[in-house]
Amino acid sequence: MTTTTDQVTTADPPGTGTSRSTPPRKKTSGGGGLGRYVLVRFLLIIPTVFILVTTVFVVMRSTGDPITAALGGRLRADQLAERIHEAGYDRPLVVQYLEYLGGIVRGDFGTTISDNRPVSEVLTTYGAATLELAVYALIIAFLVGVPLGLVAAHHRDRIPDAVLRIFAILCYATPVFFAGLLLKLVFSVGLGWFPVAGRASTGAELQMMALPDPSGFYVVDAIRTGDPAVLGDVLLHAVLPGVALGLLTAGVFLRLVRTNVIGTLATDYVDAARSRGVSEGRLVRTHAWRPALIPIITVMGMQIAMLLAGAVLTETTFEWKGLGFMLAQYLQARDFVAVQGIVVLLAVIVAVTNFLVDVLAALIDPRVRY
Repeated sequence: MTTTTDQVTTADPPGTGTSRSTPPRKKTSGGGGLGRYVLVRFLLIIPTVFILVTTVFVVMRSTGDPITAALGGRLRADQLAERIHEAGYDRPLVVQYLEYLGGIVRGDFGTTISDNRPVSEVLTTYGAATLELAVYALIIAFLVGVPLGLVAAHHRDRIPDAVLRIFAILCYATPVFFAGLLLKLVFSVGLGWFPVAGRASTGAELQMMALPDPSGFYVVDAIRTGDPAVLGDVLLHAVLPGVALGLLTAGVFLRLVRTNVIGTLATDYVDAARSRGVSEGRLVRTHAWRPALIPIITVMGMQIAMLLAGAVLTETTFEWKGLGFMLAQYLQARDFVAVQGIVVLLAVIVAVTNFLVDVLAALIDPRVRY
């Protein structure tokens, strides 16, 4: 005799008019998750910056005190010892470190040895130029990398795709200073289309310096002058440095967009749209490119670090007087106080940029919240 076991359903007794059901789940709001995620990412900036500042301080001090590094061999021993004592570099290293941390909190990064300027003044004077160059490079990277990545995905495994993949490899494999020299040789020396170096011509710089409280961002100051010729001059000077630095990131964006668009085109919802007769070109333009932007935003923080590293060579190549250009000058002068301040500021910029990128990625794609 076979015995069957039926699934037993629990219900209220007849006549009660109600049935037992699973209690409703509490709805969790996404806003709380996002707020917690943003708070955690913001708090992580503090230990990140602390570790970076400590690392830079230890590395700079590993070669000895900055006075000896910059002026050793050019001063007598007694003069050198007097300068070291005046600067406080003969005190215990822990005392110097704590004093340096306190100065950073107050916005005091010390005084340069080679030209006796406050490091904070150097940062504010030349920092705008580096940020401006990074913005130009990001614009070039997006204008070149994203559309070409879509084209490569649309023509997957065909001649256009192969050509664009080779182009992407050349972009991020070519040293930025070599790309800058080629651009100068062809478009400045050969064709004469663009200026060879600098951020603006002398006349344009004089007009912008005459403005009350110039911002240091030449595009903003050029607009404030109200002279279209000044704005045109500033933009002409920005083309070649922006392209040289932007192509470095454009190659990365191109490969990312291509890979993610190809992956998106293989998803179920794209197959459903394809079955309704939607053309491949429209699938790429309408359905696939937006999800492909998410990984670009995610890695943008790392690309900002690459841009700032490349800015040192780009600014030196084009005599673009920003933090990278000054960093090279102070390295040659062995002015480690100035080098330390510039490196710390660049590290803080990278940390804050990564925080903003993470927040933007969380707003676009809720899956990154944890």
